Amino acid sequence: MRDSNRKKTSLDLPTFLISGGALILFVIAAFFNADFVADIVNTLFGWSATYFGVIYQMTVLVTFFIALGLAFSKYGKIRLGNMEKPEMSTFKWICIIMCTLLAGGGIFWAAAEPLSHFITVPPHFSGIESGTMEAVVPALASSFVDWGFLSWAILGTLGTIVLMYAHYHKGMPLKPRSLLYPILGEKVMKRSVLGTLVDSFSILAVAAGTIGPIGFLGLQTGYGLNALTGLPNTLVIQIIIIIVIVVGAAISAVTGIHRGIQLLTSFNVILALGLIIGILLLGQGYFIFNNYFEAFGLYVNDFISFNTFRGDEEWLSLWTVFFFAWFIGYGPIMALFAARISRGRTIRELIVAVAVIAPIITTFWFSVVGGTGIFYELNDPGSISTALNEAGPPAAMIAITEQLPFPMIFGALFLLATVIFVLTTADSMALSISMTITGEGNPPSWLRAFYALVMGLVAIVLVTIGEGSVDALQSFIVVTAVPVVFLLITTFWTAPKAAKDLYDNHKKETL
Repeated sequence: MRDSNRKKTSLDLPTFLISGGALILFVIAAFFNADFVADIVNTLFGWSATYFGVIYQMTVLVTFFIALGLAFSKYGKIRLGNMEKPEMSTFKWICIIMCTLLAGGGIFWAAAEPLSHFITVPPHFSGIESGTMEAVVPALASSFVDWGFLSWAILGTLGTIVLMYAHYHKGMPLKPRSLLYPILGEKVMKRSVLGTLVDSFSILAVAAGTIGPIGFLGLQTGYGLNALTGLPNTLVIQIIIIIVIVVGAAISAVTGIHRGIQLLTSFNVILALGLIIGILLLGQGYFIFNNYFEAFGLYVNDFISFNTFRGDEEWLSLWTVFFFAWFIGYGPIMALFAARISRGRTIRELIVAVAVIAPIITTFWFSVVGGTGIFYELNDPGSISTALNEAGPPAAMIAITEQLPFPMIFGALFLLATVIFVLTTADSMALSISMTITGEGNPPSWLRAFYALVMGLVAIVLVTIGEGSVDALQSFIVVTAVPVVFLLITTFWTAPKAAKDLYDNHKKETL
């Protein structure tokens, strides 16, 4: 079936109104009583982490193993998307995957999370003293759990296979509800209540997960510019930063995947590689390599026990369950985006790139940035941790760059990389939400720009109200993961079913 013959849908007004209305309601409520909204979100956050934490952990674990099974089975060679060759080069494809799925959190959390686990050793390692050489490897390995194989697998493997099967091979629209096509058939494509709710919750989750980082980035970049240049960290500066980001995201989203998004992601990957090389050569390369390999070995060796740990629910809700829920909330829309950029890739290529190669790169990145911070903290206690405790993740990143040679240059480049990471996530999600609303792989330019600008406007409003409102919205994605997780669980059965159907059809065509 050729791309031009697939079914298209018009603007999905019910989904548009429900998802957009919920965000507007959140902003209005926060404007009138931010503390009340934060209390409600925190209560729901605690409830979802307590009662769904084990489900989140189970979902990402099972997704990873089913994905690996498909990749290295006879179905792995199936080419998705009705194309004989990929529509973009492997380098560009990997760049888009890394920048969009890793997002800005991959900068600030790369600095803050390993250091946090070094300062306070996770409960898995209760016999190890915090802040010592023995705590280095456990700290890195613990951060790998939250940003490693399972987190990446939930973002773009089983769900992507189902969506590519439904859209490119069966003519269904590019919508999260198409994840249910192998079960419900074309019934779910009609204006059904179930389909509308699936699409609305998926949009709401990813919008919350994108708006939060946009607002957070305004706060963090304002802090970074103040530390590097002395520029006052005022609300006006923070708003200007957000405006620049969302205008850039709107332009990039309008120009599309093969221009703006591809250009930005390729540039950012090259910039990140340059930062890695610079830190390894001018910083503590020997320390980083040694501890990375040992930490990665520990992560792989204790893979099951790390990812099924339930011994301290309070700690889990702050770290592993929080991140797993965040990635699950992103899952359907990220799978949709991955489906849009992966035409012509085999199942094996898709899964190996997303669930194996990308996590290995990410864990090394965390070791380079976080490991550098740990080294300086180990040799001069308080040099990094004081800033982290007083001003949060952005301060940790800046404190690390201040210990390196050429601190102004490293600090400026890290801030630039963070801005572009968030920008590429914002433009990609604006495109993906627009695809969900229209069901088309190339939605109207005005709609892409509209969503980029709306997410920025909501972020500005929340920053104006107060940092607590931004934090509340970021936490809200953990709550929205509750309905989304059940949608992703269906892929345990539908992804193998779709792969088998494609395999059987291929065999028939070659006979």
